[in-house]
Amino acid sequence: MRLRFALLCLAATFFVAGCAGLARPSGQNTTQNDTEKTIWSGRLSLQVDSNPPQFLSAGFELQGNANSGQLLLTTPLGSTAARVQWSPGSAELTTNASTRRFATIDELLEQLTGAAIPLPALFQWLRGQAADAPGWSADLSRIGSGHLQASRQSPQPAVQLRLVLEQ
Repeated sequence: MRLRFALLCLAATFFVAGCAGLARPSGQNTTQNDTEKTIWSGRLSLQVDSNPPQFLSAGFELQGNANSGQLLLTTPLGSTAARVQWSPGSAELTTNASTRRFATIDELLEQLTGAAIPLPALFQWLRGQAADAPGWSADLSRIGSGHLQASRQSPQPAVQLRLVLEQ
């Protein structure tokens, strides 16, 4: 129930956020090695086949690596709806209304989306590299044209993640 409320709050933020928002860093889609900062931007959609189903669609800007970084989620109007920041031992979710802190980025992502998202694997997939993530499979065949699709069938609930990168 708390998860559904959190997702509904996030979705509502997308629709009611005005032109004011949190500051956005600038940058191009770049890929570097795992220890250096990396920046990607584009559109994402995440579908969690829970009861009821959860769906998130947003613009995004992702920078950093699996150990530390920042994810901005933006509304269709371009304002920042939420900012997720993480470093070893801490993670923070900031919306225009509040800030919530978590012990790990994994805990934050699971609370936010309703499913565990394999962040280390995601960074490798964005670089076009195969990565093992239990229960997940990624289609990297179109990563060269900026399309990534990953899915998880087990454990339940099933999850579909789609990213379209700005070129």
